[in-house]
This record gives sequence, C-alpha cells and structure tokens, in this order.
Amino acid sequence: MARSSYYYYQKRSHSTDKYQEIKEIIKSVYHTHKGRLGYRRITLEIKQRGYIINHKTILRLMKVLGLKSLIRVKKYKSYKGERGKIAPNILQRDFKAKQPNQKWATDITEFNVKGKKLYLSPVIDLFNGEIISYELSESPNFKQVTTMLKSAFRKIGKNTNLILHSPGMAISDETVSKNTQR
Repeated sequence: MARSSYYYYQKRSHSTDKYQEIKEIIKSVYHTHKGRLGYRRITLEIKQRGYIINHKTILRLMKVLGLKSLIRVKKYKSYKGERGKIAPNILQRDFKAKQPNQKWATDITEFNVKGKKLYLSPVIDLFNGEIISYELSESPNFKQVTTMLKSAFRKIGKNTNLILHSPGMAISDETVSKNTQR
C-alpha cells in the first residue's frame, strides 16, 4: 500500500462528519413539519436560518438520513363550474314515483378499493329503489355513462313516460328518444 494512501485513510477515519450540524437541522425541520416538506422547502428553511448549502446536498443528506416527504393524495373533483345549459327542474325534489319506470335517478360514485379508485354509475328506479343498470369503471368517462344508459333503456318500452334525473340535469323521455338510440 502506498504511504499516501495509508495516511489518507487514517485521517479520513478520524475526521468528523462536516455535515453533522446540517443533518441535525434537516431532522428538526423535517419533524417540525411532520414530514410534509421536501428537499426544496427544507433548503429554503435552512437558507432562512443563515446557512448556505446547495439543494442537491440537502437531497443527498435526506436520502442518507432516510427522510422522505409525504405525498398528499389528490382527490378527484368532477365539478368544473357551470357548463352548458341548465335543464329545468322537472322533479321539484319529489324523489318518489307512483309506478315503476316513471322516475329514474343516476350519478357517478367514487370508491377507493385497495388504493385504486373505481367509479360506479348506476340507474335507480325511484319507485322501489331497484337498480335498473350499472357500469363500473376505473375512470369517470363518457363511455361508462353511455354504456350504462343504453343498457337501462333496453329494459323499457318506447312509449314510456320516463324522467331520468342526474345531479345538474333532468331528462324527460322525449329528450332521450331524440338523442339516444334504444
């Protein structure tokens, strides 16, 4: 072994960690904010305390310390404001029917199953709560709704006086027969 290598490794084994103070600050900032801050915001916090250190160094030290920021799961929000025409309120909050196939209701519901989101779109008869048709999908899309509606409309006759209610819209049988093929 070369003499210089021997002394290099000997000196290195006795030296202290030059980032020890920064590591302690990183830990305190991380735990103060309950693990919500990533390396960028921790770098800003450390710079506000008067230390000048590169963000890449902070990232490397956080990896050494085993600290990783928590990622918040963003919830699905389907509401995008008022779009298109507002349908007239035909039901007037009367969600009871006197006979079958008079009033139907539908909506899309989000479920979280084993960390995966599933979307259920049923059609319910307001007479007895019977599920006329439903469709399950991994994303709330137009295809899911049209498949569910086509399946539901196959179960009724052509001259049925039907109201289909969905949040934000109510469709009478006349509108459905004009816009949908059964």
